[in-house]
Amino acid sequence: MSTKPKTLQQAIVHFANPDNCLNFMVKLRWPDGVVTCPTCGREDAVFLLNQRKWQCKSVHDHRQFTVKVGTIMEDSALPLDKWLVAIWMIANCKNGISSYEVARALGTTQKSAWFMLHRIRLAMQTRSFLKLGGPGSEVEADETFVGGAARFMHADKHKRRITETGTKDKIAVQGILERGGEVRAAVVGNRKKHALQSNIRAHVKAGSAIYTDALMSYQGLKEKGFEHKVIDHAERYVDGQVHTNGLENFWSLFKRQLKGTYISVEPFHLFRYLDEQVFRYNFRELAHDGLRFEHVASHILGKRLTYAEVTGKVGATPSLPN
Repeated sequence: MSTKPKTLQQAIVHFANPDNCLNFMVKLRWPDGVVTCPTCGREDAVFLLNQRKWQCKSVHDHRQFTVKVGTIMEDSALPLDKWLVAIWMIANCKNGISSYEVARALGTTQKSAWFMLHRIRLAMQTRSFLKLGGPGSEVEADETFVGGAARFMHADKHKRRITETGTKDKIAVQGILERGGEVRAAVVGNRKKHALQSNIRAHVKAGSAIYTDALMSYQGLKEKGFEHKVIDHAERYVDGQVHTNGLENFWSLFKRQLKGTYISVEPFHLFRYLDEQVFRYNFRELAHDGLRFEHVASHILGKRLTYAEVTGKVGATPSLPN
């Protein structure tokens, strides 16, 4: 078969061979073929065939290293075949994939699968310093609240989470969509003017046409250099080109993922699931023949997420992306 699998079945068969896994990771980490010690940078490490790792000729701590070092897989006891198939699964599933399903498919514990998926979501996270829009561009901005419906909650969870009616116990999320381009979304502290407009100024070029709903927090965008137009949803949802239907579509897909696949998501981890859906939306035109898998795999380098961090034992709260 081809060296590049194009279906999940081919990926499982291909990566069942440890040599294929190792060769894929070596090519990913060291495209020029020169294996470099991650500690000292020496380029003549010796490959220990029986251990399937390298040993640096210089004497220092961590002189032996594997292809996992310096990636999201670092310090993981799970073999590469399980990691690579898991990346394939989450990158190509339309509505995400639960840790229970991954655990059953790969033969791991649910706890290990859950931790693995969070680390893969870190690789799916995209951050860019380039702003969206510009003169002549159309950008939608909208916000939504994420949280379970109180009527479906168990009594104990209802007592813990729901303290008032309305949106108080839900999490505010803002999205910015450039029509014909990409979407960016982030968890925001609230829907106040400073929070929402600061996010817009950070991600959208001045001179862009920005379409929002009639929320008072968006007033004043014209003074900030934007061509701001409002659609009042109490009257209509579309007025020519002025609407936020693109983001409404994104919110629909995001909430379908949360409610249909992940069922219950803690606010602490919400931004990770948001990163996953942003990736899926922005690369929706990318074929399912291995390109999505390769894109995610190419971003596993230089990223690390420990179990202490993902469970909240290090630091008070995770940093929320801008």
